[in-house]
Amino acid sequence: MYLLGYDIGSSSIKAALVEADTGKTKCIVQFPEKEMKIISKQNDWAEQDPELWWKHVCEATKKLLSDTRIDPSEIRSIGIAYQMHGLVLVDKQLQSIRPSIIWCDSRAVNIGDEAFSALGKEYCINNLLNSPGNFTASKLKWVKDNEPAVFNCVYKAMLPGDFIAMKLTGEVNTTISGLSEGIFWDFKKKEIAQPVVSYYGFEKDIIPEIVPTFSIHGQITKKAAEETGLNPGTKVAYRAGDQPNNAFALGVNNPGEVAATGGTSGVVYGITDQPVCDPEFRVNTFAHVNNSEEQFRAGVLLCINGAGITYSWLKNQIAESGSSFEQMEKLAAGVPVNSEGLRVISFGNGAERILQNKNIGANIINLNFNRHGKSHMFRAGLEGVAYSFVFGIEILKELGMNISSMRVGNDNLFQSTIFSETITGLLGCTVEVIASTGASGAARAAGFGAGIYGSIDEAARLETSVKKYDTGKKPEYDEGYQLWKADLMRLANV
Repeated sequence: MYLLGYDIGSSSIKAALVEADTGKTKCIVQFPEKEMKIISKQNDWAEQDPELWWKHVCEATKKLLSDTRIDPSEIRSIGIAYQMHGLVLVDKQLQSIRPSIIWCDSRAVNIGDEAFSALGKEYCINNLLNSPGNFTASKLKWVKDNEPAVFNCVYKAMLPGDFIAMKLTGEVNTTISGLSEGIFWDFKKKEIAQPVVSYYGFEKDIIPEIVPTFSIHGQITKKAAEETGLNPGTKVAYRAGDQPNNAFALGVNNPGEVAATGGTSGVVYGITDQPVCDPEFRVNTFAHVNNSEEQFRAGVLLCINGAGITYSWLKNQIAESGSSFEQMEKLAAGVPVNSEGLRVISFGNGAERILQNKNIGANIINLNFNRHGKSHMFRAGLEGVAYSFVFGIEILKELGMNISSMRVGNDNLFQSTIFSETITGLLGCTVEVIASTGASGAARAAGFGAGIYGSIDEAARLETSVKKYDTGKKPEYDEGYQLWKADLMRLANV
């Protein structure tokens, strides 16, 4: 008996097959092998075709089934993790009617700022736990204002995971966790945030039906079965945004526990049992996957858009053709801590929440043509992203969160010793790398959603710990960070 999990990213689609009895990952595939393109027709825009996501889901599933040679009837349930804050619009025929406006698109910043002023800081803090900001509701308002012909054809507005679930099952639904990330959820009243819906001029029925995060969301249709190779009737029993799901996958579900990831964007995600809200909205609070009527659970999310994409850019633009990240790491390891004065400000992937939605771009500072080479750039890039994590974690500490340890997956920037030891050397915390991925976590979560596991804790049991970084606080790391921070303050004027 197996469980299937998908991770719908902006870089690729991952699919994992997990043994239900042991919780161990049998196989994981990625499709396409090269990163998916992000369409950017104007500065600060970022879009992708949701039908392309679906095509890649089908290809990844076929590859997984081919590689493992299992009978699709052995797959008992399916879970979906997905890139957060995106907007997908479908008509009454359930066809997407424009490209998805994805997470790193910044076009709706001003719309969210105006909504915050109109709705009032007290309402936003107490009820939404967030400013409307540049999230899904504000992106939908942008479509309403700028593409009225498209908006008039909208039947349902949904998140990327809602769309993939719909393609699999033919059912249109969403979750409270998903609505909270779109700023459609009123935490105080425990209902759809009607003041937001009314202010933006939406009809309430544009929002799909709400289903529990862990529940039967639908079953694989005959059409989806033909396109994926799955068995008709297989249950879809879970969906969540990538960061709540990543936390679940790492066993981070209780107050005080912290997860982190360093993919295209970087995230630190801490669990709380209190409705925490940053008055400056540099970090955001969303309903966690185990939030319920009886038990409040939320994730305080620190997001850094310019994270892994920084290092990918260095690989694609500066490294020799065919170089791997491992080869870049070896070169960077030959450079001293703080990169002999070279500094990289990594915020070049849209407006940054931790900078109060400013988009300052990426910056290379103090470059010396006679002293610095590729190896310096690689190290300075890793250090710059690590510094941005530390800068953000300082905000979480202001809100009373204790970051003494972090659990991270084994498929992102935390594989880099330089990156991880820069964080531990500055914060003094431990970083534990766990052999789990978003796709395998989604698969195990679907096991609980389908009733195969008796509890969330059973479903979330951890994979093997791969490595632990525990260097303790090291003063030599601080000089570079303080210079980097001074550069950031100057550029961002914060």
